[in-house]
Parts: sequence; structure tokens; C-alpha cells
Amino acid sequence: MAIFTVHQPPEHWPEARRGPERFVFVRDGFHLWAFLFAPFWMLYRRLYLVFIGYAVVAVALNIALLFAHASGRATFLAHALLALLVGLEAGTLRRWTLQRRGWREVGIVSAEDREVAERRFFARWSAEHEGQPSAAVSAPGPMRRPASASDVIGLFPEPGAPR
Repeated sequence: MAIFTVHQPPEHWPEARRGPERFVFVRDGFHLWAFLFAPFWMLYRRLYLVFIGYAVVAVALNIALLFAHASGRATFLAHALLALLVGLEAGTLRRWTLQRRGWREVGIVSAEDREVAERRFFARWSAEHEGQPSAAVSAPGPMRRPASASDVIGLFPEPGAPR
């Protein structure tokens, strides 16, 4: 089961993107394409600042390995570990870029794939915003379930509850 974070664009976005397609779902976990083709994946996802940082790190790694007189096998291993790091942190890099651009995280959904995550999110979204004016729907706060009296967090029950 995958975890998806849901992001909403800033309020100043054009009116053409007012439907459900304005939301972006970012899967948490390993991204194979980011691992295999990191620079191309970054450019495709428009992560330009991340791409520049990746290029700087890759060049610095090459220079350090060159001065250390590392073997070809060590150089390959170092670049493979850098690619693995990008594959593991691809979702985080994308969320960071969205946050920098003014996008807001409006929900977290657990689902088998993106399609199911979208259905679950929009079912919950529409239930929470039913009957509200459209202005309130365009700028909601984060979706949270209200805490009930029976909720217990951790190992300790609420004070005064029967044992």
C-alpha cells in the first residue's frame, strides 16, 4: 500500500485549472525512473533547482574520486549510491519543489495506486465540502479527522478513563 500526499496550487493560478485536475498526487517511496534516469526525470518533472544541485554534487563527486585515484569500480559504486539516493528521495524532492512554488499540502491518502488514491481523496473532499460556497472549496485547510473521546495515542489511555 502506497502513501500519497495531495497538493493544491496557489490561489493566484489561472481560472482554467479549477477542477480536480489542479491537485497533484505525489507517491512516497522508491521511484524507479528517478533511480535509472535521475537528470532526465528531474527535468521532466521541472525540478530545475534540484537538477542544479544534483549536477553540482555529481561533478564534485567525480572530482573527489579523480583526486583520490579511485578505481572504476569505486566510481561506479559511488554514482550508483547517488542514483539510489535520488530514487529513494524523489518524492521528497518533488514535494519540496511544490512547497517552494507555493503549493499547499491538503491531504494524505493511503491506497494501492494513484487512481484509488484519487477516488478516496475526492470522496472525502466532497463529503467535507458539501453545501459550502465555492469560495470555501477553493481554499480549504488541511483535512483532519476530529479527535474523539475514545481515541488513544500511544500506550496510555486518557486520564480518568476506567481501566
